[in-house]
Amino acid sequence: MTHTRSETSDEDDGRSVRRRSRATRGQIHGGRAGGGGGRYGFRGKWKKLIPNLEPPKTPLSFMQPRPPTPSAIPSKLTVNFVLPYKSELSAKEVDMVILPATTGQMGVLPGHVATIAELKPGIFSVHDGNEVSKYFVSSGFAFVHANSVTDVVAVEAVPVEHIDPELVQKGLAEFQQKINSATTDLAKAEAQIGIDVHSALNSALTA
Repeated sequence: MTHTRSETSDEDDGRSVRRRSRATRGQIHGGRAGGGGGRYGFRGKWKKLIPNLEPPKTPLSFMQPRPPTPSAIPSKLTVNFVLPYKSELSAKEVDMVILPATTGQMGVLPGHVATIAELKPGIFSVHDGNEVSKYFVSSGFAFVHANSVTDVVAVEAVPVEHIDPELVQKGLAEFQQKINSATTDLAKAEAQIGIDVHSALNSALTA
């Protein structure tokens, strides 16, 4: 087959564009997937400009491989329960937990499928034999991993036995009064949040 000069020129231009595109990507990513290495990557440029200072870590530096899924289901569930100001439970082995997910009560046993659940105000209960520990959580997330580890992160939490029933009833009455007298959408929304939280607290005490 005979190619005309125009066709040959178009093919050469296409190859040239592809080569330049690959070269540009190599400069941006430092010559490897994930970026950062090489003369033209972030680390290379940092070392050239500030050789005596270690470059800051990028999100890629904190990535870890997914933990292996055990071939057999463990007899216990490992639970980590973390608040912004402390770790309530750390690698505690239990039989089951029940979470107040936004989709409803969610029980987690060893071998549960990997799941992320958003939490609503309610009771987070930890079951270990005949012992049951109950916490009231305001909100948060639960990360259920395939290796029978569950991480629960809550904004606020308090053991149920530390809740004062009289203060709950008083708070519920105050917010019901506020929603009845609210004149703006914002005031109504704030009052409704207070009602929802105190109603959940009241339910926790009567459960």
